[in-house]
Parts: sequence; C-alpha cells; structure tokens
Amino acid sequence: MRELDAKQITENVAQMCKEAAYYLPKDVYEGLKRGRETEVSPVAQNVLDQIIKNAEIARAEDRPYCQDTGMTIVFLEVGQDLHITGGSLEDAVNEGISKGYTEGYLRKSVVAEPLFNRVNTKDNTPGVIYTKIVPGDKLKITVAPKGFGSENKSGVKMLVPADGVEGVKKAVMDIILHASMNPCPPMVVGVGIGGTMDRAALLSKKALTRSIDERNPMPEYAKLEGELLDLINQTGIGPQLGGSTSALAVNIEWGPTHIAGLPVAVTICCHAMRHASRTL
Repeated sequence: MRELDAKQITENVAQMCKEAAYYLPKDVYEGLKRGRETEVSPVAQNVLDQIIKNAEIARAEDRPYCQDTGMTIVFLEVGQDLHITGGSLEDAVNEGISKGYTEGYLRKSVVAEPLFNRVNTKDNTPGVIYTKIVPGDKLKITVAPKGFGSENKSGVKMLVPADGVEGVKKAVMDIILHASMNPCPPMVVGVGIGGTMDRAALLSKKALTRSIDERNPMPEYAKLEGELLDLINQTGIGPQLGGSTSALAVNIEWGPTHIAGLPVAVTICCHAMRHASRTL
C-alpha cells in the first residue's frame, strides 16, 4: 500500500489550475494555426490571428488567455493500492482549486446555490469532481476548467436505436446550429454516445480531455468524428464572425447502453480549450 500526502495533491492541483488557465495545449494551438492556413474569409483570418496572438501572450506572461477561467472539473483516477494521508481526497482537491485560483488571480465564478441566492464562494470551489478507481498505486489528476459561454450551449438528446447514425448526426448538428457563434468558435466538440443521460454527458466531457489530433480507436467512430467535423465546418459559423473554421475537432467517447436507448450528449468548448494532467 503506497501512501500519498493530501498536501501534495493540493499543491499539484493549485499549479495545474494556473497552467490550464495560462497555457493553451500545444495540440489546440497548432490546430488554430492550421485553421488559419486554410481559412478563406479575410475577417476570419484576422480573428484567428488575434486568438493565436492572445494565446502566445498568455503563455509568455503567465496570464489567463480568457477572462472566464471556468468552473473547475477534475477527473481523478485513483489506484486501488493508494492510501491518501493527512486529509480527504476531495478536500485536498478543493483546497488546491482555492489556492490556484487565488494565487493565480483567476476569476472566481462559482456560486454556492444555483437559483435563489447565487452567492459567490469567492475561491471557485467546489469543483466538479469525478473519481474512478483503477488498478495500481498512482493518482492521475486531470484539471479541466470549463467556461460557461460554451457550456450554456451544450445539450443532451435522448434518441432511440432506430434513429441510428443519421439520427446522431442530426442531434449533434441541431445543438451546434442552435449554439451558432455564441460559444466563441472555433469550437472543440465533445460527443458522448451511450450509457444513460448523465453518463452520456460525462462521456462528452471526458472527450474534451483528449488531444484534438487523436481519433477514436474504433474506426466507425473515427469516421463519424470526421463526418461531423466536416458538417460543422460547412455551416459558415466560422471563428465568431463567419468563415470555414467553425470547429477544430470532434471527439467522440462511447459506452454501453440500454436496448431501448441511444443517448447523445454534446459538450461544446470554445477555443480556450483548458486542461492539464499529472500522475502522482
């Protein structure tokens, strides 16, 4: 049984919150540059130039590349042979979020109660924490702050098996077209297929932690990712003011589901595609 001090978790989560806010992942940065090379609209070219320059300044100066530094989603893969000492795992993660957002001067956007009072917690806690028990004695942490300009345009469609592939495409495109330019495109689109309503939504979130250059290992889903990306880029939404670079990637994750169901969830992320991972 390996032991890991909760303080180490707190310190690492704090640092990861800052890294995710300051440093656009390399795959997304390169994706933006590829989009700039293929974009045909002069206005969209100018928008992409500004987005790319903004990411470069943020990295160079350790500053957030978007003012909405998100609600902090944290995925934990906990080895079954690991014992956390000195405090609880969730408390350690939330302390890390608080520390990172305070030290990093990141905007605190979380309210404690969603409907009647909406009082800001003033440290961006609590995070949205998902924990999975895995073999081994390590702890993998993925911090994925999620801005709400794009989150507000995400959605779930409960299909039936007879809807098939074409039904899935229509469900995804209905959500994308309703979102239009509001999620600050170019977008990265996470799609979850299968499970239950909530499981599909979780799968769509997990899809956004995958590199935009990595296709689903199952050929049929990899093909569907490409088809959906083409459809999205044919809409003319473009990088906020029209153009051909509406999305950089569509990432699909899937899971088993009920014989009567075909849940489809779409989580849209703006070009501020924040995430950072570490294994302790």
